Amino acid sequence: MKNELPKIWIDNLEILDIAFQPILNIHTGELYAVEALLRNYQEVGFRSIFSLFDQVYKDNILYKFDIALREKALLKFTTIKDYKNIRLFYNLDNRLLEMPDFSHGNTTKILKKLDVKKENICFEISERHEISSECNIEKVLQHYKDEKFSIAIDDFGIGYSGYKLLYDFTPDIIKIDRFFLQNIEKKIKKKLLVRNITHLAMQLGIKVIAEGVETKEELLTCKDIGCHLVQGYLVQRPTTDVDEIIPLYTHIESCVKHNNRENLNAKIESYLEKTKSLDINMKMSSVIEYFKKNRATTIIPVVNSYNEPMGILHESQIKDFLYSPYGMSLLLNDGSNKSKLKSFINSCAYTDINSDISTIIELFSNDNESSGIIITKNSKYYGFLSTRSIISIINEENLLLARDQNPLTKLPGNRVIDKYLLDVTKNDNSYMLCYFDLDNFKPFNDVYGFRNGDRVIQLFADILRKHLTQKFFKGHIGGDDFFCAINICEENEEDCIIEVSNIVKKFSEDVKSFYSQEDKKNNYIVSVDRDNNKKKFPLLTVSASSVILGKNTKYRSLENINNILSVEKKVAKNSKEHISISSLL
Repeated sequence: MKNELPKIWIDNLEILDIAFQPILNIHTGELYAVEALLRNYQEVGFRSIFSLFDQVYKDNILYKFDIALREKALLKFTTIKDYKNIRLFYNLDNRLLEMPDFSHGNTTKILKKLDVKKENICFEISERHEISSECNIEKVLQHYKDEKFSIAIDDFGIGYSGYKLLYDFTPDIIKIDRFFLQNIEKKIKKKLLVRNITHLAMQLGIKVIAEGVETKEELLTCKDIGCHLVQGYLVQRPTTDVDEIIPLYTHIESCVKHNNRENLNAKIESYLEKTKSLDINMKMSSVIEYFKKNRATTIIPVVNSYNEPMGILHESQIKDFLYSPYGMSLLLNDGSNKSKLKSFINSCAYTDINSDISTIIELFSNDNESSGIIITKNSKYYGFLSTRSIISIINEENLLLARDQNPLTKLPGNRVIDKYLLDVTKNDNSYMLCYFDLDNFKPFNDVYGFRNGDRVIQLFADILRKHLTQKFFKGHIGGDDFFCAINICEENEEDCIIEVSNIVKKFSEDVKSFYSQEDKKNNYIVSVDRDNNKKKFPLLTVSASSVILGKNTKYRSLENINNILSVEKKVAKNSKEHISISSLL
């Protein structure tokens, strides 16, 4: 394409500069890609990037300008150290196809000229103009998919047809909009929405970028949910200096390494099948030869030139051709539409070796036709978890869960409670921790018997389940002692205290049904104390001793937490409301 930009825009291009913002592997902090962002637009007379592109669109030179800008961005990209092992994300204006001079093959020519592989570039498309009838995002997507380029959908979740685009085009990557990630660790609805979007994308074999991450808490929440990649100010602000783009961002590496669960990785490793993968560009004759030599293999992961998973290939698909008339000829005929391995690939969910086991189980459980899960390490294919392996992991997890539950109440027991408290001591989040102790439980047990005592304990466990929101962790320490906790922020701390207070009131009222009419009327029972002396004991109540850990709490050791809860337990029992609350500074 001969570029005939007006002189003013040729001059503007000289002034405009390209900044890069890194996109990292969320599990390792390693550089995966950079996004090209336009800079110096104010120096050429525009208030925003959008207004600049609106102007070239009005001047009917949008495509000419974009091709020139594309070449400028790619040229600067080649000055980044080790650029051949990373990708460039380049934003496309959805109105390109409306230009009368739009033509095919121009990006390929630029890539060839600069010795950049097609796999090194990913076109990023947003729904910014989709509200207008002038633009058809689907045409843009189709064009660049036909040209075999990687496609990313930007600002996913705030557009008008996001899920429809997933269904119709299955992009390679989606970028979850910053709106959903801001304070995600505190917002249950945001966490639920991002989890659902991420897991759907993973099942379709789509990478997910958490875009606009600004805090450590947002990073770790997105990592735990299952996002593959991360971008945002926490990583690095956009920079025009290519020397500032580095292979490994150690502050991200140390952050996620501290949070990784090495023992869980060992469990996944023990079930992992290191099945050899096939390259997406492999000839069908080589694929057939592979199956002949590996007759026991029924499912093979397929990867691209970067060793990143593309999907899986079933042996049965090849057999269907081998045993049908002319099937072998169709497979080996280079002119056939069925000759390319890509046409046989089935989508398959994949996740990192550092992912939580619950993420793997959820991905598998949500897909009735799942053949397994591909496991990656540093974004590269690492191994395959077959259906049989995942079922074995599920059975093992169920046995562990049963072991860790209190047999009477089925609430998490001491091992899980200890693990939760250990996690609390290792991060900077705000928490409310609460210890429940049933008052006058021993005299009740002595008078009404152990069976009724067990029923009272089950009653309290049921009240915790039904009347504390799902945000709360609930556990049974043993006997008549219970524990609950919640990750809080300032705006809901008071609501959490009210919920705990309501638990105390609810139990004190409901437990009366276990007493005889006479005891209820008297409002006490007669039993013996620890010295075997007869005494009057009030009816059952429960005391709640709580401690608040703020973001600035420095000394949040288990010893300090236990000491404060022990002191507050006595305060709560002597309180009229049976509640005490303290803060650990």
